[in-house]
Amino acid sequence: MQKKLEAFGRLLTIMDELREQCPWDRKQTMESLRNLTIEETYELADAILEKDLQEVKEEIGDIMLHMVFYGKIAEEKKAFDIADSLNAVCEKLINRHPHIYGDVEVEDEEEVKRNWEQLKLKEGKKSTLSGVPKSLPAMVKAYRMQEKTAQVGFEWDNKEQVWEKVQEEMGEFTETLEATGTQEKREEEFGDLLFALVNYARFQNIDPETALERTNKKFKSRFEYIEKQADKSLTDMTLEEMDALWDKAKRLERGA
Repeated sequence: MQKKLEAFGRLLTIMDELREQCPWDRKQTMESLRNLTIEETYELADAILEKDLQEVKEEIGDIMLHMVFYGKIAEEKKAFDIADSLNAVCEKLINRHPHIYGDVEVEDEEEVKRNWEQLKLKEGKKSTLSGVPKSLPAMVKAYRMQEKTAQVGFEWDNKEQVWEKVQEEMGEFTETLEATGTQEKREEEFGDLLFALVNYARFQNIDPETALERTNKKFKSRFEYIEKQADKSLTDMTLEEMDALWDKAKRLERGA
């Protein structure tokens, strides 16, 4: 514990020094750091998917630096400091874990999550969905909204019902393609279909964002193989020729 405290104290000291002495660090605001923080978060997400623990270590440090930076700027504004933030989250964790720090008994993790949402509402949250950030990627947002509303009972009984909803939405989307509907209507129905598929993934314990990103990485790897192995410009190749290299890339992935 002492080693961890010393490391955090060292970061705080360096942050103070940089804020005083470095022209770039002095110039930064919360707004200027925002996009950089988002980038660092995605870099951490990439490292986690790649199972690169060395990179995870580096990205945790980068994100921690950003959190300390925000705390320092807030301290300069006399709004709060990093200690206030840390104490606030500690109090939140204690209050929302009455089965650990109180006399509440729970049976499983699902009951813990239900209690968590109910406690948030008691703390003054206006809606079960108020904790879902507006700027989340749409697929992640859909998953989180479904997850949160499920904790208060707004949920299908079983995965078969959810799959029926997927098929219903697929039918409605298909109708818009066959009819003379507007592009806006097609987008609306396609969005409904995606939302239903995200819900079905949740019932199957699949994280749709992670699943899609794994497919993105797979597609990128296979297409780059085509580019490397092609003996002429891709624009001069037929689809059949590219498909042959694609299939070869698949076989190499499987070790065949």
